[in-house]
Amino acid sequence: MEEIDVAIIGAGVTGLACAHTIARRGYSVCVLERHARPGMETSTHNSGVIHAGMYYPPGTLKATLCVEGRGLLYEYCRTHDIAYARCGKLIVAARESEVGQLESLLARGRANGVEGLEIVDRAFIARREPAVAAVAALFSPATGIVEAEGLIRSLLRSAQAADATFLPGSPILAAENTADAILIRTPNETIAARQVVNAAGLYADEVSNLLGGERFRIYPCRGEYAELAAFKRSLIKGLVYPLPPASGHGIGVHLAPSTGGNVWIGPTARYQERKDDYESDRQPLETFVEPTRRLLPAVTLADLRLSGSGIRPKLHPPEQTFADFMIRRDRDNPRVIQAAGIESPGLTACLAIGRMVADLADEFDR
Repeated sequence: MEEIDVAIIGAGVTGLACAHTIARRGYSVCVLERHARPGMETSTHNSGVIHAGMYYPPGTLKATLCVEGRGLLYEYCRTHDIAYARCGKLIVAARESEVGQLESLLARGRANGVEGLEIVDRAFIARREPAVAAVAALFSPATGIVEAEGLIRSLLRSAQAADATFLPGSPILAAENTADAILIRTPNETIAARQVVNAAGLYADEVSNLLGGERFRIYPCRGEYAELAAFKRSLIKGLVYPLPPASGHGIGVHLAPSTGGNVWIGPTARYQERKDDYESDRQPLETFVEPTRRLLPAVTLADLRLSGSGIRPKLHPPEQTFADFMIRRDRDNPRVIQAAGIESPGLTACLAIGRMVADLADEFDR
């Protein structure tokens, strides 16, 4: 039996950011991942956007950790040679009647501490994104993009450099609470952990049940992508978003250049039952034509290609529009720290989440 201070369940960007921080505070750490490689689910199935923080209600963890995490992430990318670009973002209004919604986003962003936000006119848009149709926009110079897979690899190396152990192919089969530890059984070994961080993403609800933690539900919400054909990628220089949809699910099908040169279109948002179904009943390419043309009128069906998909681990059902991150000591099992429901802006906030979880670990013996 292996004994460890902190076991982290899940080697996505959240779990690895926690390992990166906790191991540097002197704890013995192991990261258990059910897949053969880290970051194979939500962490790398997204737009790769570094968000500024104007979408989330003030005072929520999503707002606070997004703003804090953005600065940490830019600095981490710079010092660890990870591909990123502070390319800026336009949230556009197609007509004058929508400008009030831009003003509301501006006020929310400023309340959250987002710097540099301004409402810009058609002339500004034409200079920056001449192919985009809009009468006005909210410009966010602090928004950017990052290569998520490069970030995952770097966080794993950083955690291992601080003596954290990575255990791929190690799903939890069972867990038992004793007076001194949680005994975690995998197909290969049993680990006695004084504390456990539940960063299991789409499976955080199932892991919490196994650990004797509180009951909650993760709702899988699939987002699908198209992309611009290579000969149309030059139409876009930075990130271009519509106003958030009235449904409240997601922040709209947007245009997102990648660090590799692609331009993603998406994601859509559709709740589903399965947590591992990325491909069945995919939306046809025609679905993306109208939302793309709202932003880029010159685009036709022939300019689009189907791309990948991702699944968000939401903490709220489809009839609700918002749930905050769950980052706290478990209410039923004090040895468990929950880091659940980490959807957008989780990639942006990962290093701030790691700090918050490490602080919770520090408090355990006080």
